Amino acid sequence: MRYGGSVYLFLLCLLNRPKTWENQRFSEVVEKLYAETKTKSKLLKKMGNAIADFSMINEGDRIMVCLSGGKDSYTLLDLLLDVRKRAPIHFSILAVNLDQKQPDFPEHILPEYLTSIGVDYRIVEEDTYSIVTQHIPEGKTYCSLCSRLRRGILYSTALEEGCTKIALGHHADDIIATFLLNLFYVGQLKAMPPILRNDAGNNTIIRPLAYCQEAEIAKYAEERKFPIIPCNLCGSQPNLKRARVKRLINELEKETPFVRSSIMTALTNVTGSHLLDNELYDFRNFEPLVKRIPAGHGSVEKELDAVFDHSEPAFAPNLMQAAGLDLN
Repeated sequence: MRYGGSVYLFLLCLLNRPKTWENQRFSEVVEKLYAETKTKSKLLKKMGNAIADFSMINEGDRIMVCLSGGKDSYTLLDLLLDVRKRAPIHFSILAVNLDQKQPDFPEHILPEYLTSIGVDYRIVEEDTYSIVTQHIPEGKTYCSLCSRLRRGILYSTALEEGCTKIALGHHADDIIATFLLNLFYVGQLKAMPPILRNDAGNNTIIRPLAYCQEAEIAKYAEERKFPIIPCNLCGSQPNLKRARVKRLINELEKETPFVRSSIMTALTNVTGSHLLDNELYDFRNFEPLVKRIPAGHGSVEKELDAVFDHSEPAFAPNLMQAAGLDLN
Protein backbone atom coordinates (compact mmCIF):
# COMPACT_ATOMS: atom_id res chain seq x y z
CA MET A 1 0.00 0.00 0.00
CA ARG A 2 1.54 3.30 -1.13
CA TYR A 3 0.61 6.88 -0.33
CA GLY A 4 2.14 9.59 -2.53
CA GLY A 5 5.81 10.56 -3.03
CA SER A 6 7.36 12.83 -0.39
CA VAL A 7 4.88 12.25 2.43
CA TYR A 8 5.07 11.49 6.12
CA LEU A 9 4.21 7.85 6.66
CA PHE A 10 4.16 5.56 9.63
CA LEU A 11 6.46 2.58 10.12
CA LEU A 12 4.39 0.60 12.61
CA CYS A 13 5.76 -2.78 13.72
CA LEU A 14 2.71 -4.44 15.26
CA LEU A 15 2.79 -7.78 13.45
CA ASN A 16 2.46 -9.93 16.55
CA ARG A 17 -0.46 -8.22 18.30
CA PRO A 18 -4.20 -8.30 17.77
CA LYS A 19 -5.37 -5.52 15.48
CA THR A 20 -8.66 -3.88 14.69
CA TRP A 21 -9.41 -3.33 11.00
CA GLU A 22 -8.22 0.27 11.21
CA ASN A 23 -4.97 -0.60 12.98
CA GLN A 24 -4.22 -3.37 10.48
CA ARG A 25 -4.36 -0.73 7.76
CA PHE A 26 -2.09 1.57 9.77
CA SER A 27 0.39 -1.24 10.29
CA GLU A 28 0.46 -2.13 6.59
CA VAL A 29 2.15 1.18 5.81
CA VAL A 30 5.82 0.22 5.61
CA GLU A 31 7.26 3.05 3.54
CA LYS A 32 10.18 5.11 4.83
CA LEU A 33 9.08 8.18 6.71
CA TYR A 34 10.07 11.51 5.22
CA ALA A 35 9.57 14.88 6.91
CA GLU A 36 11.13 18.33 6.92
CA THR A 37 13.13 17.60 10.06
CA LYS A 38 14.36 14.61 12.03
CA THR A 39 12.40 15.91 15.00
CA LYS A 40 9.12 15.73 13.10
CA SER A 41 9.94 12.29 11.73
CA LYS A 42 10.58 11.01 15.25
CA LEU A 43 7.41 12.55 16.64
CA LEU A 44 5.27 11.23 13.78
CA LYS A 45 6.57 7.72 14.26
CA LYS A 46 5.88 7.84 17.98
CA MET A 47 2.41 9.28 17.45
CA GLY A 48 1.65 6.65 14.81
CA ASN A 49 2.71 3.87 17.16
CA ALA A 50 0.58 5.26 19.99
CA ILE A 51 -2.48 5.58 17.73
CA ALA A 52 -2.12 1.98 16.59
CA ASP A 53 -1.05 0.47 19.93
CA PHE A 54 -4.07 1.82 21.75
CA SER A 55 -6.64 1.94 18.92
CA MET A 56 -7.06 5.68 19.37
CA ILE A 57 -8.64 6.62 16.03
CA ASN A 58 -11.34 4.81 14.11
CA GLU A 59 -13.03 5.32 10.76
CA GLY A 60 -15.39 8.31 10.85
CA ASP A 61 -14.18 9.76 14.15
CA ARG A 62 -14.63 13.47 14.79
CA ILE A 63 -11.76 14.53 17.03
CA MET A 64 -11.88 17.63 19.22
CA VAL A 65 -8.31 18.82 19.73
CA CYS A 66 -8.06 20.90 22.90
CA LEU A 67 -5.81 23.83 22.03
CA SER A 68 -4.44 25.95 24.89
CA GLY A 69 -1.80 27.87 22.96
CA GLY A 70 1.07 25.96 24.57
CA LYS A 71 3.75 23.95 22.79
CA ASP A 72 2.12 20.58 23.51
CA SER A 73 -1.31 21.35 22.08
CA TYR A 74 0.16 23.14 19.04
CA THR A 75 2.30 20.09 18.31
CA LEU A 76 -0.64 17.74 18.84
CA LEU A 77 -2.78 19.63 16.34
CA ASP A 78 0.01 20.04 13.81
CA LEU A 79 0.90 16.34 13.79
CA LEU A 80 -2.71 15.13 13.79
CA LEU A 81 -3.43 17.27 10.74
CA ASP A 82 -0.51 15.56 9.04
CA VAL A 83 -1.77 12.15 10.13
CA ARG A 84 -5.22 12.92 8.75
CA LYS A 85 -3.80 13.62 5.30
CA ARG A 86 -1.86 10.35 5.14
CA ALA A 87 -3.90 7.93 7.24
CA PRO A 88 -5.59 4.91 5.62
CA ILE A 89 -8.86 5.89 7.32
CA HIS A 90 -11.01 9.03 7.33
CA PHE A 91 -11.52 11.22 10.38
CA SER A 92 -12.19 14.91 10.96
CA ILE A 93 -10.63 17.43 13.34
CA LEU A 94 -12.09 20.36 15.24
CA ALA A 95 -9.65 22.58 17.16
CA VAL A 96 -11.22 24.08 20.29
CA ASN A 97 -9.82 26.78 22.55
CA LEU A 98 -11.39 27.94 25.80
CA ASP A 99 -10.88 31.69 26.25
CA GLN A 100 -11.14 32.04 30.04
CA LYS A 101 -10.81 35.85 29.92
CA GLN A 102 -7.53 35.97 31.75
CA PRO A 103 -5.97 39.45 31.98
CA ASP A 104 -3.88 40.35 28.94
CA PHE A 105 -4.85 37.16 27.09
CA PRO A 106 -4.05 37.76 23.39
CA GLU A 107 -7.43 36.85 21.91
CA HIS A 108 -6.34 37.36 18.31
CA ILE A 109 -3.46 34.87 18.20
CA LEU A 110 -5.29 31.54 18.01
CA PRO A 111 -8.03 32.60 15.56
CA GLU A 112 -5.42 34.10 13.26
CA TYR A 113 -3.22 31.01 13.47
CA LEU A 114 -6.06 28.52 12.99
CA THR A 115 -7.44 30.48 10.05
CA SER A 116 -3.99 30.56 8.44
CA ILE A 117 -3.64 26.76 8.51
CA GLY A 118 -7.20 26.17 7.30
CA VAL A 119 -8.47 24.00 10.15
CA ASP A 120 -12.02 23.99 11.49
CA TYR A 121 -12.05 25.60 14.91
CA ARG A 122 -14.20 27.03 17.65
CA ILE A 123 -13.28 29.58 20.31
CA VAL A 124 -15.42 29.12 23.42
CA GLU A 125 -15.57 32.30 25.51
CA GLU A 126 -16.32 31.84 29.22
CA ASP A 127 -15.13 34.15 31.99
CA THR A 128 -13.95 31.44 34.37
CA TYR A 129 -11.08 33.66 35.53
CA SER A 130 -13.43 35.96 37.45
CA ILE A 131 -15.18 33.01 39.06
CA VAL A 132 -11.89 31.47 40.17
CA THR A 133 -10.45 34.67 41.60
CA GLN A 134 -13.69 35.40 43.47
CA HIS A 135 -13.79 32.01 45.18
CA ILE A 136 -10.11 31.18 45.78
CA PRO A 137 -8.23 33.19 48.48
CA GLU A 138 -5.13 35.07 47.37
CA GLY A 139 -2.02 32.92 47.60
CA LYS A 140 -3.91 29.63 47.09
CA THR A 141 -3.71 27.62 43.86
CA TYR A 142 -6.51 28.11 41.37
CA CYS A 143 -6.17 24.67 39.77
CA SER A 144 -8.88 22.74 41.63
CA LEU A 145 -11.81 25.03 40.79
CA CYS A 146 -10.42 26.04 37.41
CA SER A 147 -10.09 22.39 36.36
CA ARG A 148 -13.74 21.67 37.06
CA LEU A 149 -14.92 24.72 35.18
CA ARG A 150 -12.72 23.92 32.17
CA ARG A 151 -13.75 20.29 32.20
CA GLY A 152 -17.45 21.06 32.17
CA ILE A 153 -17.16 23.55 29.32
CA LEU A 154 -14.89 21.39 27.13
CA TYR A 155 -16.90 18.21 27.67
CA SER A 156 -20.16 20.01 26.85
CA THR A 157 -18.56 21.49 23.75
CA ALA A 158 -17.50 18.03 22.56
CA LEU A 159 -21.06 16.75 22.88
CA GLU A 160 -22.51 19.85 21.18
CA GLU A 161 -20.12 19.48 18.24
CA GLY A 162 -20.75 15.75 17.84
CA CYS A 163 -17.12 14.88 18.60
CA THR A 164 -16.43 11.22 19.36
CA LYS A 165 -12.89 11.77 20.69
CA ILE A 166 -11.27 14.47 22.85
CA ALA A 167 -7.55 14.72 22.06
CA LEU A 168 -5.32 16.07 24.84
CA GLY A 169 -1.69 17.13 24.51
CA HIS A 170 -0.22 15.12 27.38
CA HIS A 171 3.10 13.49 26.57
CA ALA A 172 5.40 10.84 28.07
CA ASP A 173 6.78 13.23 30.70
CA ASP A 174 3.24 14.01 31.89
CA ILE A 175 2.49 10.31 32.15
CA ILE A 176 5.67 9.69 34.13
CA ALA A 177 4.99 12.61 36.47
CA THR A 178 1.40 11.46 37.07
CA PHE A 179 2.61 7.94 37.83
CA LEU A 180 5.07 9.24 40.43
CA LEU A 181 2.50 11.64 41.92
CA ASN A 182 0.09 8.74 42.45
CA LEU A 183 2.90 6.59 43.81
CA PHE A 184 4.22 9.17 46.29
CA TYR A 185 1.07 11.00 47.39
CA VAL A 186 -1.96 8.80 46.68
CA GLY A 187 -0.75 5.23 47.16
CA GLN A 188 -1.76 3.91 43.73
CA LEU A 189 0.17 2.45 40.82
CA LYS A 190 -1.64 4.52 38.22
CA ALA A 191 -0.60 6.89 35.44
CA MET A 192 -2.55 8.68 32.70
CA PRO A 193 -4.49 6.33 30.42
CA PRO A 194 -3.53 6.72 26.75
CA ILE A 195 -7.20 6.24 25.93
CA LEU A 196 -10.27 6.32 28.15
CA ARG A 197 -13.90 5.86 27.14
CA ASN A 198 -16.59 7.29 29.37
CA ASP A 199 -19.10 5.03 31.09
CA ALA A 200 -21.90 6.19 28.80
CA GLY A 201 -19.83 5.17 25.76
CA ASN A 202 -20.46 8.39 23.85
CA ASN A 203 -17.04 9.99 24.22
CA THR A 204 -13.39 9.05 24.59
CA ILE A 205 -10.24 10.82 25.69
CA ILE A 206 -7.10 10.09 23.65
CA ARG A 207 -3.47 11.13 24.15
CA PRO A 208 -1.68 10.67 20.80
CA LEU A 209 1.56 12.19 22.20
CA ALA A 210 1.80 9.47 24.87
CA TYR A 211 5.15 8.18 23.55
CA CYS A 212 6.64 11.62 22.80
CA GLN A 213 9.09 13.26 25.19
CA GLU A 214 8.65 16.88 26.22
CA ALA A 215 12.14 17.83 25.04
CA GLU A 216 11.29 16.59 21.53
CA ILE A 217 8.05 18.56 21.54
CA ALA A 218 9.81 21.72 22.75
CA LYS A 219 12.38 21.38 19.97
CA TYR A 220 9.68 20.89 17.35
CA ALA A 221 7.68 23.87 18.63
CA GLU A 222 10.81 26.00 18.29
CA GLU A 223 11.40 24.73 14.76
CA ARG A 224 7.81 25.47 13.76
CA LYS A 225 7.81 28.82 15.59
CA PHE A 226 4.32 28.33 17.00
CA PRO A 227 2.84 31.52 18.51
CA ILE A 228 3.03 30.30 22.11
CA ILE A 229 0.62 31.77 24.67
CA PRO A 230 1.88 31.48 28.29
CA CYS A 231 -0.41 30.37 31.10
CA ASN A 232 -0.93 33.24 33.55
CA LEU A 233 -2.66 31.11 36.18
CA CYS A 234 -0.74 27.92 36.94
CA GLY A 235 2.56 29.32 35.69
CA SER A 236 2.48 32.09 38.29
CA GLN A 237 2.09 29.67 41.22
CA PRO A 238 5.30 27.75 42.00
CA ASN A 239 5.95 24.89 44.41
CA LEU A 240 3.25 22.59 43.08
CA LYS A 241 3.79 18.88 43.64
CA ARG A 242 3.92 18.20 39.91
CA ALA A 243 6.74 20.70 39.50
CA ARG A 244 8.61 19.02 42.36
CA VAL A 245 8.27 15.60 40.74
CA LYS A 246 9.55 16.98 37.44
CA ARG A 247 12.59 18.39 39.22
CA LEU A 248 13.18 14.98 40.78
CA ILE A 249 13.13 13.30 37.36
CA ASN A 250 15.56 15.90 35.99
CA GLU A 251 17.88 15.24 38.91
CA LEU A 252 17.71 11.48 38.42
CA GLU A 253 18.38 11.90 34.71
CA LYS A 254 21.79 13.40 35.51
CA GLU A 255 22.77 10.10 37.14
CA THR A 256 20.76 7.80 34.86
CA PRO A 257 20.31 9.31 31.38
CA PHE A 258 17.71 6.72 30.34
CA VAL A 259 15.50 7.05 33.43
CA ARG A 260 12.49 8.39 31.46
CA SER A 261 12.60 5.54 28.97
CA SER A 262 12.99 3.08 31.82
CA ILE A 263 9.88 4.35 33.61
CA MET A 264 7.83 4.32 30.40
CA THR A 265 8.97 0.77 29.68
CA ALA A 266 8.01 -0.26 33.23
CA LEU A 267 4.48 1.00 32.62
CA THR A 268 4.17 -1.48 29.73
CA ASN A 269 5.86 -4.35 31.57
CA VAL A 270 3.91 -5.11 34.76
CA THR A 271 4.52 -8.33 36.70
CA GLY A 272 1.47 -8.83 38.89
CA SER A 273 2.95 -11.70 40.89
CA HIS A 274 5.69 -9.40 42.16
CA LEU A 275 3.35 -6.76 43.55
CA LEU A 276 1.15 -6.97 46.65
CA ASP A 277 -2.29 -6.67 45.06
CA ASN A 278 -4.52 -9.67 45.80
CA GLU A 279 -6.97 -8.51 43.16
CA LEU A 280 -4.28 -8.58 40.48
CA TYR A 281 -2.75 -11.94 41.36
CA ASP A 282 -4.11 -15.03 43.14
CA PHE A 283 -1.28 -15.84 45.53
CA ARG A 284 -3.11 -18.91 46.86
CA ASN A 285 -3.39 -20.61 43.47
CA PHE A 286 -0.50 -18.75 41.80
CA GLU A 287 -2.60 -17.46 38.94
CA PRO A 288 -3.02 -13.97 37.46
CA LEU A 289 -6.38 -12.28 37.89
CA VAL A 290 -8.26 -9.72 35.85
CA LYS A 291 -8.77 -6.86 38.28
CA ARG A 292 -12.14 -5.15 38.14
CA ILE A 293 -11.81 -1.46 37.31
CA PRO A 294 -13.16 0.59 40.25
CA ALA A 295 -16.40 2.49 39.74
CA GLY A 296 -15.86 5.94 38.30
CA HIS A 297 -12.57 5.13 36.60
CA GLY A 298 -14.39 5.28 33.27
CA SER A 299 -15.48 8.84 33.97
CA VAL A 300 -14.19 11.27 31.35
CA GLU A 301 -15.37 14.09 33.60
CA LYS A 302 -13.20 12.90 36.52
CA GLU A 303 -10.27 12.28 34.21
CA LEU A 304 -10.44 15.84 32.87
CA ASP A 305 -10.68 17.12 36.45
CA ALA A 306 -7.58 15.14 37.39
CA VAL A 307 -5.43 16.22 34.47
CA PHE A 308 -6.26 19.91 34.87
CA ASP A 309 -5.92 19.86 38.66
CA HIS A 310 -2.36 20.06 40.03
CA SER A 311 -3.28 21.51 43.39
CA GLU A 312 -3.01 20.11 46.91
CA PRO A 313 -6.67 19.01 47.16
CA ALA A 314 -6.10 16.58 44.28
CA PHE A 315 -4.26 14.33 46.73
CA ALA A 316 -7.03 13.95 49.27
CA PRO A 317 -6.77 11.82 52.44
CA ASN A 318 -9.76 9.69 51.46
CA LEU A 319 -7.79 8.39 48.47
CA MET A 320 -4.94 7.44 50.76
CA GLN A 321 -7.32 5.69 53.14
CA ALA A 322 -8.80 3.76 50.23
CA ALA A 323 -5.28 2.62 49.40
CA GLY A 324 -4.95 1.27 52.96
CA LEU A 325 -2.40 3.82 54.13
CA ASP A 326 -2.00 4.88 57.75
CA LEU A 327 -2.22 8.67 57.96
CA ASN A 328 -1.20 8.87 61.61
